[in-house]
Amino acid sequence: MLNRRFSIALWFSCWLLFAICSPSAALSASPAELISNFRVSQGLGRVTMDATLNRIAQEQATAMAARDLLDHGAAGSFSSRVASSGSRHAAENIAYGYDNFTKTLDQWINSSGHRKNLLMQGASRVGVASAKSSTTGRTYWAMVIAGDLEQPERAASKANSRRAPQACRMSILGLCL
Repeated sequence: MLNRRFSIALWFSCWLLFAICSPSAALSASPAELISNFRVSQGLGRVTMDATLNRIAQEQATAMAARDLLDHGAAGSFSSRVASSGSRHAAENIAYGYDNFTKTLDQWINSSGHRKNLLMQGASRVGVASAKSSTTGRTYWAMVIAGDLEQPERAASKANSRRAPQACRMSILGLCL
């Protein structure tokens, strides 16, 4: 009986390991999970999908596919496109050719500039999108990674709190009214 339980446990463990490590499991993982796994393997924090960054990435991928041109400026300058994300630090990777994100990510990991963007310090959010060219069928990819959300300037709020004192119309027990 013990050998049978052991055999079943061993079989289940092998099946589970295969299911987790198989290429089909990697294909089913979200882009944020795949990027996070890479970042964690390099000692950095995870990223989560961000709706604003997804929109920015989708606009870029769609513009590249419409023009059938790999160009960071296809949807406008990166700085103007990413301004709505509220991030102090952001980077963009683009690519074309692969139909799935896993292969595209591998391409970026093996490129020093793209790898640097994936490993951006302080990154916490990501957006990923693809679009297919109607003329060539080529798939274009865009990824925007960002961190360090801008905070309202504390200096401005401090300045507002240090307004010149107004003259008291009436003082009761030390209170200015």
